[in-house]
Amino acid sequence: MDIDWNLLRTSARTAMRRAHAPYSRFPVGAAGWDGSAISIGCNVENVSYGLGLCAECVLVGNNRTAGGGRLLAVSVCDSRGAILLPCGRCRQVLYEFGGKQLLIDHPDGPVPLSRLLADAFGPDDLAAGQT
Repeated sequence: MDIDWNLLRTSARTAMRRAHAPYSRFPVGAAGWDGSAISIGCNVENVSYGLGLCAECVLVGNNRTAGGGRLLAVSVCDSRGAILLPCGRCRQVLYEFGGKQLLIDHPDGPVPLSRLLADAFGPDDLAAGQT
């Protein structure tokens, strides 16, 4: 599978320019590839800080709304266009929609989500725990 990381990074930068970050002044953009289309997201802050949305969560919502499939690759960036790694919450959200094989853009080169979220809890764990 060929992933155009440059296109994903450019798409993340485009999304970052649409961020609503008046409180932190830290705009973030994210782009994901599901094998057929790129979905994007940006952070959307709220005066009640805990209600803010991370770019990765917006990306997942946009992917789902567009009828997208399972995510295969994700790139996240800051206002300089530098690669950012998803926070713990976003890693868990991305796990739900991409699994442990999901490739995450990393300064040293793409890495599987399983490396960033080892021993993750997911949908299979819920199914196994039901009697």
